[in-house]
Amino acid sequence: MQITDTIADLLTRIRNAQSARHATVEIPASNMKKAICQILVDEGYVKNFTVREDGKQGVITVTLKYVDGVAAIKGLKRVSKPGLRIYSNAAEMPRVMKGLGTAIVSTSRGVMTDREARKLNIGGEVLAFIW
Repeated sequence: MQITDTIADLLTRIRNAQSARHATVEIPASNMKKAICQILVDEGYVKNFTVREDGKQGVITVTLKYVDGVAAIKGLKRVSKPGLRIYSNAAEMPRVMKGLGTAIVSTSRGVMTDREARKLNIGGEVLAFIW
């Protein structure tokens, strides 16, 4: 089965695994997904992730984070979709939950959070919101 929106698939797999209280979730690997998972680890939404080669494209295993039995991620939302791309400059970069959440942005300097993009004064495609 061909998946058109691989980032939405990543977010959905994480959302479904957390609602089912799984400890880990496996996702087909890509460089964009690795960058997004690294942001999730850096921001404290997941414990860690590992990349395992399987002879094809590889598999990312994400270890989910729970605090007192409650998932660390309250919500995940895909913003820019293949049918409707959403771009933002540094001045108009969206704030998730008035700064309590994180927006993941794909810029010319790589995938980063909205705070990093504002600090570097660069815009890009707003991929997802996490809170």
